[in-house]
Amino acid sequence: MQPNDKPRDIAEDLRVIKQAMDEGKNPLVATDVPRWEDMVGVNRIINRRVIELEPLPTPAQVLTDMPLDEHAQQIVSYSRDEIRACLTGMDDRLLVIVGPCSVHDPAAALDYARRLAKLKDELDEHLLIVMRVYFEKPRTTVGWKGLINDPDIDGSHNIRKGLLLARRILLDVLGCGLAAATEFLEPTSPQFIADAVSWGAIGARNTESQIHRQLASGLSMPVGFKNATDGSVKAAVNGCYSAAQRHAFFGIDHKGRACSIQTLGNPDCHVVLRGSIHGPNYDAASVAAAMDDIRAMMPADCAASHGVIVDCSHGNSGKDEHRQAEVVRDIAGRIAAGERGITGIMMESFLEGGNQPAAPLKELVYGKSITDKCISWPDTASLLRELAEAVATRRWS
Repeated sequence: MQPNDKPRDIAEDLRVIKQAMDEGKNPLVATDVPRWEDMVGVNRIINRRVIELEPLPTPAQVLTDMPLDEHAQQIVSYSRDEIRACLTGMDDRLLVIVGPCSVHDPAAALDYARRLAKLKDELDEHLLIVMRVYFEKPRTTVGWKGLINDPDIDGSHNIRKGLLLARRILLDVLGCGLAAATEFLEPTSPQFIADAVSWGAIGARNTESQIHRQLASGLSMPVGFKNATDGSVKAAVNGCYSAAQRHAFFGIDHKGRACSIQTLGNPDCHVVLRGSIHGPNYDAASVAAAMDDIRAMMPADCAASHGVIVDCSHGNSGKDEHRQAEVVRDIAGRIAAGERGITGIMMESFLEGGNQPAAPLKELVYGKSITDKCISWPDTASLLRELAEAVATRRWS
């Protein structure tokens, strides 16, 4: 600054930015407020299509303010080992990942968790029940992207609120004595919530993504790779193989700093059969074919080589909740008959059956999905008991 220059009026700068936003202009290019790009000489040639860059709290801040208590840490640690044991055949229980397609209402999610926790205690001898607690939704085109991205379901995209709300829900689920499962979509969000998650998924749209394979290689829990939307199981097998290897890639640490991350690899990745645009793949022949592909590529000591998880929704049921129940019953019958190769299943279930269009919370039916159709709670309880009976029958046989 030259001797005669006046210091900038920060309040005036903020007023100018607000005025530009009120007029529908991009404040990054519509004002003369200096930015770091000007200072380093790039002359505003970057971020031309970015409306806002809102700083978020660091993962370390969030985990400090909302920590896992000792009981929650024990649930996460122990359940990860239990899941691993089911996936590798050391535990003959069936892994059941069950819950809403996506969480949009914290109160309804907690209501569901309390009901599921009671049923888990009843069926724990035969089923390892983990609650599906999904906060991020991939979209083929556009739509509601999940609680983290848009917690108010109104297009306001208050991601700061969504992150904190997601973590609060996970703490509440753990407080009920339940382990949690979720899909990892954004490569940064796991830093805020992964310590509270016992099982992770890489979705069908991302199973071929190098970013997500690298992410899975460093996650501290078992991770399921879903077959691709076109039905390719090979893509999921490749994902498991890649994630089992060491990787080095860009990322952030818990203090929010850009880092070069190096991982050990994750041997607990496995394949999830979720059907495809061409139809289901949960039948015995499809499971056997998938296991042939897996064992041809994966080492015998990896989780993937022992069995697959069947997602009873999505392409396996045409996203119809009644058909999904039929798929669950079919698998229960096959397990009772002694079929091997299925180590777990996934069910989309909520308090009310079906789904409804996304809208702000006060306009919605309580406990009803705003994404894929879900099985109702009464039907869920009945199906879980059928699965437990099937496991008991297999043991007796």
